[in-house]
Amino acid sequence: GVRAALAAGARALIVTSRAQNPTGAAVSAGRAAELRTLLAGRADLLLIEDDHAAELARVPLHPLAGATPAWAFVRSVSKPYGPDLRLAVLAGDEATVARVAGRARVGAGWVSTVLQRLVLALWRDPATADLVRRAGESYERRRDGLVDALAARGLAAHGRTGINVWVPVPDETVAVTALRDAGWSVAPGALNRIAAAPGVRITVSPLDEADLGPLADAVARAVRPSPAGFTT
Repeated sequence: GVRAALAAGARALIVTSRAQNPTGAAVSAGRAAELRTLLAGRADLLLIEDDHAAELARVPLHPLAGATPAWAFVRSVSKPYGPDLRLAVLAGDEATVARVAGRARVGAGWVSTVLQRLVLALWRDPATADLVRRAGESYERRRDGLVDALAARGLAAHGRTGINVWVPVPDETVAVTALRDAGWSVAPGALNRIAAAPGVRITVSPLDEADLGPLADAVARAVRPSPAGFTT
């Protein structure tokens, strides 16, 4: 897919390193090696990597940074530490970083020193690091638990990292409506896809582990509704 996009004239490639929304995909070591080979020397391409999950991701990071002359790697603190911190760190080639700095001057032109010092203190605090680690483990248990529960009911689902599970469905509107009527709220996949098949996104962060079985049952009924006049 990337090769086809490049052949069609794509000038920028944005890669979510881990916890891709909505599928939970992560760039593996093998995938990173293949992409590095494909991108090597592409002087006409800007590579942007978004590692928004950062410390919450429970798989290793395999960056592509430097595979192209123009690149930027962004790591936000929004997911592990809170969106109100409004802070991210950026690495990149000199020209790209200078362009970002130039655009920042159009607005406020600076990032709060108080917030920067707070984030640095959080990064250095072992108790905070342990709290983030336990949060990542909790998300992983619930995400993997939901994927396993759906598989036990004959439904394929995807969610390798992050807080979301992607479930392919025959009809998004039917699935979303049936789940809503059963008391569950999920996001239609149309918000996140262009050419991919239909699906729904389920976010595990508000779920307890006790919710996973009943939710999987509800998804199974929504995806495979009973014929009219029959009940399950």
